[in-house]
Amino acid sequence: MAETIVQVENLNLFYNSLHAVHNVTFTLKAGEILAIIGQNGSGKTSSVECIEGLRKPSSGVIKVFGQDPWLHRSTIYKKMGVQLQEAEYFSKIKVAELCELFASFYEKSADWTLLLKQLGLYEKRKRYVNKLSGGEKQRLAILLSLIGRPRLLVLDELTTGLDPEVRANLWTGLNAIKSSGVAMIMVSHYLDEVEALADKMLYLEKGKQLFYGTKLEFREYVKMRIPRDQWADNLTLEQLYLRIAPKTAGLTMEGLL
Repeated sequence: MAETIVQVENLNLFYNSLHAVHNVTFTLKAGEILAIIGQNGSGKTSSVECIEGLRKPSSGVIKVFGQDPWLHRSTIYKKMGVQLQEAEYFSKIKVAELCELFASFYEKSADWTLLLKQLGLYEKRKRYVNKLSGGEKQRLAILLSLIGRPRLLVLDELTTGLDPEVRANLWTGLNAIKSSGVAMIMVSHYLDEVEALADKMLYLEKGKQLFYGTKLEFREYVKMRIPRDQWADNLTLEQLYLRIAPKTAGLTMEGLL
């Protein structure tokens, strides 16, 4: 049986009077990818920050590698890689220098030169990080999350700003990494990405856990909640999500005239 990497039970988080996360519960095993989906403000990032040990839960239990991440963050980070949607680095540091710095944090780091080549950044190794394009910075953030040979990867909006070829190559690479036993948590608004990578899904709205399970189970979850005339067996994951996601106001011309 695969090792349990992350265990979350009845996670609650308050920001003063705002109940940001309500009783979230799930497990993540080695070699699994969990996708956390939901609208902006649904509690995705808050939940992940608790798992990373960056926020102390108001109540509930979180275990990462069997330890409380709030109390044992430094130990857990030796086995965790985190890719942030937005990150700030030293303004005058070059790509290769930053990779070498990150590699120095670990006893047995990955070959970052090879990772640069695989992510199409080798030709940029002498460039200052703040001169990279948005997509290049995103690829660099992914590379840095892999340098420590993590057993748990946390990926926030993994492929934002990447072109289709790079996205597809990255998906292939992550599936290969998963097959080696690495567990991953990915926060994503791209449902094609979730469809390509995730083994399980956690669907949050307004901090509440509405669904946790496999993609097939999500299909059945949606089927039970929409009118028959809105259902078709060939719906994509994105189409399924849009059938049940809260509706937002559309753009009209009135405000432009």
